Amino acid sequence: MPTVTAFGVTQAHGSFEKLGLERRELEPHDVLIKIAFAGICHSDIHTVRGEWGSITYPMIPGHEIAGVIEAVGSEVTSFKVGDRAGVGCFVDACGECENCLLGANNYCLGGSTATYNGVDKYGIPTAGGYSSHIVVDEHFTLSIPDALGLAEAAPLLCAGITMYSPLRLWNTGPDKKVSIVGLGGLGHMGVKIAHAMGAEVSVITRSDAKRADAARLGASHFYASGAEGSLTALRYTQDVIINTISAGVDAETYLSLLRLHGALVNVGVSPAPYAVHFGALVAKSLSASGIGSISETQEMLNFCAEHGLGADIEVIGAADIDAAYDRVVASDVRYRFVIDTATF
Repeated sequence: MPTVTAFGVTQAHGSFEKLGLERRELEPHDVLIKIAFAGICHSDIHTVRGEWGSITYPMIPGHEIAGVIEAVGSEVTSFKVGDRAGVGCFVDACGECENCLLGANNYCLGGSTATYNGVDKYGIPTAGGYSSHIVVDEHFTLSIPDALGLAEAAPLLCAGITMYSPLRLWNTGPDKKVSIVGLGGLGHMGVKIAHAMGAEVSVITRSDAKRADAARLGASHFYASGAEGSLTALRYTQDVIINTISAGVDAETYLSLLRLHGALVNVGVSPAPYAVHFGALVAKSLSASGIGSISETQEMLNFCAEHGLGADIEVIGAADIDAAYDRVVASDVRYRFVIDTATF
């Protein structure tokens, strides 16, 4: 396969630059996707900046990928040339362990293969969506419904499924009260999805700055957690709280907002352990959730298409990636940057 164009970094704390990337030749069940848009996830930033362990250079991140099928392998049955397709956070799993056989290939006991900064079954380091093309097994490729714009759909492959999976697991629906802690790239999709599921949604953030946005996205209530006593009205009322904040989380305060058998689910990756007394957990659950399986991600895409839910995005060019990273860290985006690969 010809060398494709990508943007990545070649050293720790390096700036993004144009790179050549060799994608593998198509195996019988592979598809070649011409990438149109790639979302910027905060985990891209953590990885590129060496905050989550070792990095294989050159590093080409991106696991919120949307585009169009350009070629298919000889035995592909799920896609054809011209189909709209997406790729999320992982591109392979063993398919044989207990979790995979249960359909939870996102929790493969052998370790699913990350879309970037991983090593695939051919021994080749994986490279992500900040590139013009990607080759993926059809079984780890998502179909993007026509009702979703490709740019708005790209962040759903991480931010969307990260929120959909725990909301679905904890049976969110018309009889449930749900709080979303943090209104960023993850949180804004959580509000949209929970509202579409029929829940009564509250947003909890540190200040009043996003009150109007919360209402626009579907929240019925808004609470600024930085104000003294601001969460008192929520005590013992919430069925599910999805926490998207990674640092400075007062878990016991949020647990006190839950009803009997309610759940506090963390999707932000905390850099430090939580300190929780057992008493705060009586008849309540403290949990964490990663991404969803491939089948659940497809279900999420179909749900979002049915309800007209795309991400709120700011489209940027390749030259803007470094600045966009700094803006994400500064919480200066509403609510997801998406790279237009036509700028490559």
